[in-house]
Amino acid sequence: MTWSPRQKRFGLIAGGVLVLAVAAAFVLNAFNSNLVFFFTPTQVLNGEAPRNKTFRIGGMVKADSLQRDGTQVTFVVTDTLHDITVHYSGLLPDLFKEGKGVVAQGQLDEKGVMTAKEVLAKHDENYMPPEAQ
Repeated sequence: MTWSPRQKRFGLIAGGVLVLAVAAAFVLNAFNSNLVFFFTPTQVLNGEAPRNKTFRIGGMVKADSLQRDGTQVTFVVTDTLHDITVHYSGLLPDLFKEGKGVVAQGQLDEKGVMTAKEVLAKHDENYMPPEAQ
């Protein structure tokens, strides 16, 4: 069977669209699996944060809430309305302090306590590393 130029052109266009659709599906799947949402303690307690999925919680480290036991750390993140307890195993960033901003990434357990895999300390726009001062 011989193909007319019009049929060949249609076949090439259809094949190209199919390849683009498959590539777009792969990109969207990779993007969706790496997507991490950010919530405040109030949003978490209102049930907006996903259970059994990784997300980030941000707020201030509540004063007098930091408890250390070796590399095990427990602290409370607050947005001044509600509090969430965070457990973390590892070294905290140098800028981590009570009363300062923090972002913790992890999962919420059934008791409403976050087990963090990563803790980031926030700083204001005037921060300069000690080496640059």
